[in-house]
Amino acid sequence: MAQHRIDIKRTASAKWTGDVPGGSGRIASASGAIDVAYSFNTRFGADPGTNPEELLAASHSGCFTMALAFGLTQAGHPPKTVDTTATVHLTRDADGFSIPSIDLVTNASVPGIDDATFQQIAEGAKKNCPLSKALASVPITLTATLS
Repeated sequence: MAQHRIDIKRTASAKWTGDVPGGSGRIASASGAIDVAYSFNTRFGADPGTNPEELLAASHSGCFTMALAFGLTQAGHPPKTVDTTATVHLTRDADGFSIPSIDLVTNASVPGIDDATFQQIAEGAKKNCPLSKALASVPITLTATLS
């Protein structure tokens, strides 16, 4: 059976006003689901709002979780739940800011599966979710727990 090509485009935008660190901005998705303030202090401090790294973590955890649920379902083990946290590390060195790593921590309730099979499917989801592929230059760790 031939697979049909899918070409979906998702759009978000950011607007910044003023200098850094005094200015501020908004990040918004075309769908309207995201419309949130960001600033120097939401990125590097603790002010309310979001930042690009938090949004990346949210996106990656969502992508991986859906990929894992799909892989488990395809293997005949539909999950009851899959709960994932992504941590995006932002560092600064002499070359500037970078994201040296992302950690995925997932816990899944999956009836009738052994841990070895679960780990194999989880690694496949980590490797093959579209965001992991897009972030291929960034080391991604995975800690997967079957509950």
